Amino acid sequence: MKKLQLEMLVLGMAQTNCYLAMNRDTRELLIVDPAGEAVRIVRRIDEMEAVPAAILLTHGHFDHIGAVKELKERYHIPAYIHTADRELMQDEQLNGSLMLIGRGISASADRVLTDGEKVSLAGFDIQVIHTPGHTAGGVCYYIEDEKVLFSGDTLFCCSVGRTDLPTGNMSELRASIHEKLYVLPEDVKVYPGHDVTTIIGYEKRYNPY
Repeated sequence: MKKLQLEMLVLGMAQTNCYLAMNRDTRELLIVDPAGEAVRIVRRIDEMEAVPAAILLTHGHFDHIGAVKELKERYHIPAYIHTADRELMQDEQLNGSLMLIGRGISASADRVLTDGEKVSLAGFDIQVIHTPGHTAGGVCYYIEDEKVLFSGDTLFCCSVGRTDLPTGNMSELRASIHEKLYVLPEDVKVYPGHDVTTIIGYEKRYNPY
């Protein structure tokens, strides 16, 4: 039996998917991309009777980090991000908040990650897959035992993330998807930063990118 219990909250004006990944055995919980609306996140964590262990950030854009500060203060847990996006998440110009919504949003990370690194959190072995393109430090988090991939804004159902913001690059994004994600088993479930879930095999066949 799988030990991952997964909940999704759609948060903020950008309708970002925030995932609450709980270990059924220990009730430890990972918060993936807390986009905003910290009160809603906290309420759902309380309802799940979960114990937060860490925050995992797929990249540093404002619509994925909005509740980081409040959750870190409440739960005293670390936030993880790829080293190449550490500055971006702190910079209100680079992370798109000033440009797109006219007010500054920023946050800080406690731990930085590198490509291929494996971290053990909440009883899960998580592989860090660096997928530059949407941002220079974009990553996907792969839990092989659960056949689950948190793809952030790298890969969507039949689409990909935009590349017109600072550090974005379409050729890098295409290479990341084809060389690092499409080599995963076809039945891996993909949980993106926006819109609906998908699977690797479906995207290999039908994603125009």
